[in-house]
Amino acid sequence: MFYRFLLLPLLAGSLFAEDDRQAVLLSGRRMVEALEVLGRPLSAEAASKLAKVDSVESLAEILDPLCLVEVTINPESRVKVVAGRAKSELVEGGWTSFLVKINNEAGVTAPLEVSSPQALPVANAPQKEVVDRWLELSVFRGRPLAPTLSGASVDYRIVQFYARDAGRRAAILHVDVGQGTQDLGFRSEALVNFNCLPTSKLTFRVFDENGKATTAGFEIRDTAGRVYPSQAKRLAPDFHFHPQIYRSSGESIKLPPGDYEVRCSRGPEYQGTRRRIVVGDSASEIEFRLKRWIDPASRGWWSGDHHIHAAGCSHYSNPTQGVHAPDMMRHCLGEDLKVGSNLTWGPCFDYQKQFFTGKDDKVSQYPYILRYDIEVSGFGSHQSGHLCLLRLKQQMFPGGESKHHWPTLCLNTLRWAKRQGAVVGPAHSGWGLATKSDELPNFEIPPFDGIGANEYIVDVTHMVTGPAGESVPAVDFISTVDTPIHWELNIWYHTLNVGYRTRISGETDFPCIYGERVGLGRSYVKLDGDLSYNKWCQGIRLGRNYTGDGRSHLMDFTVGGVEVGTRNSEVKLAEPGAVPVALDVAALLAEKPERAIRDRPLTHKPYWHIERARVGDSREVEIELLLNGWPVQRKRVMADGSTKRLEFSLKVDRSSWVAARVFGSSHTNPIWVIVGDAPVRASRRSAKWCLDSVEQCWKQKQRFIAKGEMEDAIAAYAHAREAYRKRLDESLFE
Repeated sequence: MFYRFLLLPLLAGSLFAEDDRQAVLLSGRRMVEALEVLGRPLSAEAASKLAKVDSVESLAEILDPLCLVEVTINPESRVKVVAGRAKSELVEGGWTSFLVKINNEAGVTAPLEVSSPQALPVANAPQKEVVDRWLELSVFRGRPLAPTLSGASVDYRIVQFYARDAGRRAAILHVDVGQGTQDLGFRSEALVNFNCLPTSKLTFRVFDENGKATTAGFEIRDTAGRVYPSQAKRLAPDFHFHPQIYRSSGESIKLPPGDYEVRCSRGPEYQGTRRRIVVGDSASEIEFRLKRWIDPASRGWWSGDHHIHAAGCSHYSNPTQGVHAPDMMRHCLGEDLKVGSNLTWGPCFDYQKQFFTGKDDKVSQYPYILRYDIEVSGFGSHQSGHLCLLRLKQQMFPGGESKHHWPTLCLNTLRWAKRQGAVVGPAHSGWGLATKSDELPNFEIPPFDGIGANEYIVDVTHMVTGPAGESVPAVDFISTVDTPIHWELNIWYHTLNVGYRTRISGETDFPCIYGERVGLGRSYVKLDGDLSYNKWCQGIRLGRNYTGDGRSHLMDFTVGGVEVGTRNSEVKLAEPGAVPVALDVAALLAEKPERAIRDRPLTHKPYWHIERARVGDSREVEIELLLNGWPVQRKRVMADGSTKRLEFSLKVDRSSWVAARVFGSSHTNPIWVIVGDAPVRASRRSAKWCLDSVEQCWKQKQRFIAKGEMEDAIAAYAHAREAYRKRLDESLFE
């Protein structure tokens, strides 16, 4: 299916009320945002001018040449429609978007309705006999637009059209803002003669670095920057919130004749490429042979995203209940994401739960694995922090068959999951843990008022019963990459500093926090032998992984000859001394800085990106060696895609944890150096921070605990207070 966008015009000469100039300008600028969402962006020049306009006249100068229809609502709320100057072009078998200008003399705040006898009937449409309904149309009411008119003297709305056929077609457009607002003498109708452009078949031939046919992402734009196929009405496997589509070699789309730029990509481990093509009147093909800059899997490091969704957020609940496994698998293939944890959560939970099997989904194509698991979000204990429950055998908490009976205390959910051998941790950890300071670690007490790793500060102190009756930590990992880095890492560093051994893992929360693509946040897990979902999750539990955006890699991290995630990630020293540290590092930066990313505050997306690690205007990044959360040694490497071996000698004078990071892009898990069999008690200030944070968390979360679980909650928090007081007493270093 093919899509394209046009704009309905703003006509010069309209009267604007000076007292609502600001509202009119804001409405016009909002249209720019909406058009970008729909893949019909203004030119860079026009967008730049529009951002600076200070009058409605200058706004009209920019938008008038793009528009086709103008609507006037007179003081009696009667509606009149007149034609404009833009080309009335549609596309065969595709959707086209038109911008509508409304001169609102009555200050109406009702929804704008547009209908046509040539389209399927809608409410308030005049019933007229027609021979052929060749058209579909709908008013776009999605974000960033409001569902109704603003009441300002000039307003803008978008109407979307679908053309069944090619060639010349005519349609009568009827506009109103409610029953009885139609003008007399058919002035609320406009006859529009459309030219519906024919399309041609374009077939993709795409091969990986070994010459094997594969799946990739394709972003297709014409010379005006418009996205094809149109994002306006996409359904799975193509998502309306993406400019790209995913196609396997041999699959195709339809495009009208014209000139296009096609960008091909396959995740952060591949080098993106682009081609300019000319589509004619007949079928054609385009071929891409992809090149990797790195292949961690060839060294046993398998990529995965432990937090993606098949429903919710941008995955609509209407007209379908999210999307199915084949669609999610296509996206994982197209991003070269080896493991996708497809988490069922609140929206569409009762529909999506049918796909859980406790095994790899049948759409998996080794070495690409998709598995359904659960995120506790939108139900149960989610107010105290969302939870990722991986490697479940049963997906439903005992006592019901829906999302409506789950515990309101995270710890009770974790107890149930750990009894069946699940690997568990809080999702999007930084939410609720905001601090003003960017320093790591810092000692501000966060508000604990969100849905990230909030109750984690309590749960990390608990041991619970495992599947064989053994005592195991209640929390295995803390999620990173999809919230501000200093919020995520701060709480983790503090709990490491008092001796807890939670690991980290990378996630995207696709398509909620990040909707751009799956795998923007990744974990690379080292496995011996073949990849499997169970082994991959176990690797996260053991900390045999590093995490990041996939644009830098910290492989084979060792301290004192112990590789991360092996031998309990522990090195023992009889007395203080130096230990050797080594790792293989690779990173890839564009030759020129992307200042729009590099200069953003850490609280703005993308929260993790290699550009944040660039040293000045060079192509270098800095690898930091951490001791108890503080950088103690640094080395710079050229981020040209090559792999370098780095070696350090680190003096350790007390039991500590050691890790490496490329700040803003990647982070290893810790290795613990135990001196003289003493436990890690690296910081009294961290212990005090943890103790004070328990109090703050209780103030925020106690109101969300169900009456029947209040005794459990009081006991859980009391246990955490006592644990941190004990560790505070045991800590000898500030």
